[in-house]
Amino acid sequence: MPPIDPSAAIPPDTPLSKLPNFDPREVPVVARDDHLPAVDAQRLTPEALRQRFAWPPVWEPELRDEPRFTDRKTAAAAVLVPVVMRERPMVLLTQRTAHLSTHSGQVAFPGGKRDDTDVDAADTALREAHEEIGLDRSLAEVLGMLPTYTTGTMFIVTPVIALVHADYHLALNAHEVDDAFEVPLDFLMNPAHHRRHAIEFSGTRREWFSMPYRDEAGRERFIWGATAGMLRNLYRFLAA
Repeated sequence: MPPIDPSAAIPPDTPLSKLPNFDPREVPVVARDDHLPAVDAQRLTPEALRQRFAWPPVWEPELRDEPRFTDRKTAAAAVLVPVVMRERPMVLLTQRTAHLSTHSGQVAFPGGKRDDTDVDAADTALREAHEEIGLDRSLAEVLGMLPTYTTGTMFIVTPVIALVHADYHLALNAHEVDDAFEVPLDFLMNPAHHRRHAIEFSGTRREWFSMPYRDEAGRERFIWGATAGMLRNLYRFLAA
């Protein structure tokens, strides 16, 4: 990635993804967390996940908010973190379309802003998942929620964790979602795959996690930013 010119006429609160020549894959990795233990596979089974959310440990999320990138008012939102109940549990993720105004082209959880008619965060997450990828809410068993994560675009996001039946069928909303795919939960819950990135811009140091995953077809799924941050908090919750 060509260096970002600090003298360029770019507002210091510009989102990372909107910076000229910005490619998160090319930002230096400053640390890897392979010194931390992976979550044991026995803790990642559907029944173990049910028990963990039914009797949660004392823990603290590692990440709560990002630097503000906008003057817009905060907005409540929720995402669904769908754990697909396969022999090897998988996490269902989406690739957002490139033309969206926020988090365009990024790997994300299905989700979005809360509507006035939504009962709670789980209702928001399930409704948005159905609208974005056609996931039938009857196939999702909500286990619980993680603490909110505030994005730099000022969405106060509640991650809603749910178990999803393996025989689900999807219908992608082409306006919002380019693709949907699965990543092994044990891969995401292994900090050896958690990379820390940092970049200096306009006198501010910006940092984030990435969790690059290469699928069976050899395609890299670059998970970073808010999605990686919420997965990191899930790791802390399950490892506590």
